[in-house]
Amino acid sequence: MLGICRGRRKFLAASLTILFVPAITWIYLFAGSFEDGKPVSLSPLESQPQSPRYTASSLEVRVREVEEENRALRRQLSLAQGHRANRSRTYSMEEGTGDSEGLRAGIVAGNSSECGQQPAVEKCETIHVAIVCAGYNASRDVVTLVKSVLFHRRNPLHFHLIADAIAKQILATLFQTWMVPAVRIDFYDADELKSEVSWIPNKHYSGIYGLMKLVLTKTLPSNLERVIVLDTDITFATDIAELWAVFHKFKGQQVLGLVENQSDWYLGNLWKNHRPWPALGRGYNTGVILLLLDKLRKMKWEQMWRLTAERELMSMLSTSLADQDIFNAVIKQNPFLVYQLPCFWNVQLSDHTRSEQCYRDVSDLKVIHWNSPKKLRVKNKHVEFFRNLYLTFLEYDGNLLRRELFGCPSEADVNSENLQKQLSELDEDDLCYEFRRERFTVHRTHLYFLHYEYEPASDNTDVTLVAQLSMDRLQMLEAICKHWEGPISLALYLSDAEAQQFLRYAQGSEVLMSRHNVGYHIVYKEGQFYPVNLLRNVAMKHISTPYMFLSDIDFLPMYGLYEYLRKSVIQLDLANTKKALIVPAFETLRYRLSFPKSKAELLSMLDMGTLFTFRYHVWTKGHAPTNFAKWRTATTPYRVEWEADFEPYVVVRRDCPEYDRRFVGFGWNKVAHIMELDAQEYEFTVLPNAYMIHMPHAPSFDITKFRSNKQYRICLKTLKEEFQQDMSRHYGFAALKYLTAENNS
Repeated sequence: MLGICRGRRKFLAASLTILFVPAITWIYLFAGSFEDGKPVSLSPLESQPQSPRYTASSLEVRVREVEEENRALRRQLSLAQGHRANRSRTYSMEEGTGDSEGLRAGIVAGNSSECGQQPAVEKCETIHVAIVCAGYNASRDVVTLVKSVLFHRRNPLHFHLIADAIAKQILATLFQTWMVPAVRIDFYDADELKSEVSWIPNKHYSGIYGLMKLVLTKTLPSNLERVIVLDTDITFATDIAELWAVFHKFKGQQVLGLVENQSDWYLGNLWKNHRPWPALGRGYNTGVILLLLDKLRKMKWEQMWRLTAERELMSMLSTSLADQDIFNAVIKQNPFLVYQLPCFWNVQLSDHTRSEQCYRDVSDLKVIHWNSPKKLRVKNKHVEFFRNLYLTFLEYDGNLLRRELFGCPSEADVNSENLQKQLSELDEDDLCYEFRRERFTVHRTHLYFLHYEYEPASDNTDVTLVAQLSMDRLQMLEAICKHWEGPISLALYLSDAEAQQFLRYAQGSEVLMSRHNVGYHIVYKEGQFYPVNLLRNVAMKHISTPYMFLSDIDFLPMYGLYEYLRKSVIQLDLANTKKALIVPAFETLRYRLSFPKSKAELLSMLDMGTLFTFRYHVWTKGHAPTNFAKWRTATTPYRVEWEADFEPYVVVRRDCPEYDRRFVGFGWNKVAHIMELDAQEYEFTVLPNAYMIHMPHAPSFDITKFRSNKQYRICLKTLKEEFQQDMSRHYGFAALKYLTAENNS
């Protein structure tokens, strides 16, 4: 629309010029002289004396000049039409105003003013965005914001994230595994900035982190001239380059681009005795800020806001809206600092909002700001539309945003280059290509999707239960939490939409919400296989205890197993020996089971046929070395030897080897890991008073493929042989027994 409007203006101007310039020229040439008898100059800057009359030759020259100007205008018109047809090179901004009164007089009119002369952003110009983010919930919000920006963007992006230790761990892993081209991430330690603003009392729910936008001039690199600053509860509905282009409209001493606050908060009439901080009119909202950093530094912004805050706090005592109160107090004294943005750049869905006056149609919307503590539950006439737009990005497949920017070379990324090299070495004609490729697939990973808070026991005996699951095993979470009171680390293999379903499920569960010692790590779906060993490795890597119990989601541990394992760790000196403590596994075929509360009760259920040793009827070798006959009467731990296809569930130190990623889906994923533990001389010790029970469930998709697809089984056999060869190369002569045992089994 903008391009069409500009094109029409250019077309009209050029046409009028072509028609009238010759006529005006001839009038000038033949009108003769005025009072002084001299011809009129064609140029207002022309100061040279004019000859009293034009000769025929000079007239002919002048006509040629006019015709040349007309041809130039036609070329300009042609270029303008071509520019309309190829707008992918530059992105325009809507006509805004730096005049506060003008904008207040006609907000809606300002939004629809789309045909003015617009400055452009170069195709490969990097856009800088700063976001303050702290904690688990804000880290989730940032992902949705970034998705909305990436969806519309056509320029390289550089995110400057002012983050606490939690958010940095989460977002650093997320962006490292997301691998989006032409996106750079830099982190700044928010905890180091606390001393800069901790002297300001703040009642806002954002806490101390809600004040950190005040110190961006000091925090961000000194050579960074401009930046767009965003709250985490922002959703973009357009290309952020359009907002970046607004910087070109700043004039004079304008250094802050802000949208007027869309509520009556700063007018002080919301309730009796309401006393807000000083502001210019309705004040400004700081959810979206354009900062000219270089000019702000020259103006001594740091000193400016500090003096203002100190003065106002003498009477106000604290801020109610965090940094926004202080920004507005500074602007009240220095209104020339502000370039007022059209309000569609920050449509505020807060309580008592006037945001409906910002737009005539949904196509007017640019940025939506969920700045009410109620977030998606806020009341607004068009809240359903806004909510659906937000949910679209919330559940949007982030893998689709890994697209290259055409014509904009990305910075060299060592991880990406190594990945491409590894993939290029694979033979695409290999029938097992997809299996081999999965080993190198980088899955986008969001650590600690929900709030996590746990300090390991000080006696260094703490144990974390480690497991992985997909959406179809979600119902097991509550039961496991009831059986295991210790810390849990879970890797969940989900799509973006499923992750949101999980979030709603967890937030609606009293059992799960009462547990803060469960770490939920989302590994996003990609490819056709279930990356079971990658999931296990993710869950293992992010534990905070010295020991871990490597379980599966379909098992319920016996009541009291957590405390029993902590005692066993001490008894068997796990800290100083290489031991793998085996928890014997059983199973039931009944969906409703009266769970045994003791070993004696379990043995009785075994005798009655209510319980069975795990997989005795389909895969006896997997757990036969546990020696269940001995376990029935054992009262002390006993050692067992490794045998082919052994895959028990074990308690080990956190420094044990990772699972081998080549094994995906069904088959050999645990067997290979136990084999490597044996190769590293771990001693397998069975615990006499521990047990776990496998609960029944429908067959997984991967086991169905294993049973029905011959090629699947062939590839699994090939991968197994290659693993054994790798073991022989790595562990030498000692590893030959694995080949011998396999041949004899």
